[in-house]
Amino acid sequence: MKIQSISMQIICSDLKIPFQTHLETVKKREAIVIKVTDTDGLIGYGEAVPFSSPWYTEETIKSCYHILKDFIIPKILQNRLQHPKDLAEIWKGIRRNAMAKSGMEQAVWDLYAKQQGIYIGKLFGGERSKVAAGVVIATPVISDAIRQIEEYKKDGYKRFKIKISPRHDLEMLDEIRKAHPDIALLADANSAYSLHDADHIKRLDQYGLAMIEQPLGHDDIVEHSFLQKQIKTPICLDESISSFHDAKSALLIGSCQIINIKMARVGGWKEAVEIHDLCLENGVPVWVGGMIEFGISRAHNIALASLAGFTIPGDLSSSSKYWEQDIIEPEVIVSDGLVDVPERSGIGFSVHEKNLDKLTIYSEIFTL
Repeated sequence: MKIQSISMQIICSDLKIPFQTHLETVKKREAIVIKVTDTDGLIGYGEAVPFSSPWYTEETIKSCYHILKDFIIPKILQNRLQHPKDLAEIWKGIRRNAMAKSGMEQAVWDLYAKQQGIYIGKLFGGERSKVAAGVVIATPVISDAIRQIEEYKKDGYKRFKIKISPRHDLEMLDEIRKAHPDIALLADANSAYSLHDADHIKRLDQYGLAMIEQPLGHDDIVEHSFLQKQIKTPICLDESISSFHDAKSALLIGSCQIINIKMARVGGWKEAVEIHDLCLENGVPVWVGGMIEFGISRAHNIALASLAGFTIPGDLSSSSKYWEQDIIEPEVIVSDGLVDVPERSGIGFSVHEKNLDKLTIYSEIFTL
């Protein structure tokens, strides 16, 4: 692929609205922007999106940067990468660290797509020209949640995800259903319950939820299979699906009826597409999950969502939901609940380098 250099920029920006779960409240968002440049000056862009603290996964911005700088980048430069598919072999001695791998894999596949003059989604069989968008409501204040739903309904969002916990779930869902009885509503628990709460979780069946996401342990597959047999609401697994093997295991024992595929969580394009293909073969719906990303990661997610199996609206909200100004142009816009899939080569968006530099708090470049 004639890679000349690899650079990393840590960026940071305030969120327009705090993102609140029972585990953490995110007010500022950091990410690592990765640029892979070839000898012709083409640049592939990726975005590594761990949080600043390890509340969602064990990775953090600092640990991710360390793995990229001290292990992944040297291996890529030393091995003189020929094709993105070779990455799995190059870093097979690096266990887990999915978000570091995802950010790098995004950048390498983006560069390769630009070298081939093709939109990145089409490299993996993407076929949609528009993808359906859902939105996350992350506040424990019921009146704020209802107000946000009303605002996002005006933009035509197709699906609304509410963060819940045992402290307020019934009251929250009851009030939302009174105000909006017909919306496609799902509840994301971020592992707030245990199997001992099964009787309580059964009470959520009355709200006609499209799914309940990750109700039990963040790394659990087995207990979810017991819970799914006791409730009518489909279980969607998120945090506990970190690989193709996890997804295969979950389907074998009936742990869920739906899977949320986050490219960052599973380690990049290769693993995400393999999980998608597995679910498509088994008739299991999938959707693209979000990580409060900046525009580069969001662009990769849009491309992923163009694949045939993504039949449920994903976390693909407009750039303006989180940011005063995004780092891509044009910014992502949701219109009538849909996002246009670009046609240009690579991720299909340009990176706004001035905006990127404004948000940069640290950067380094690495060459052969």
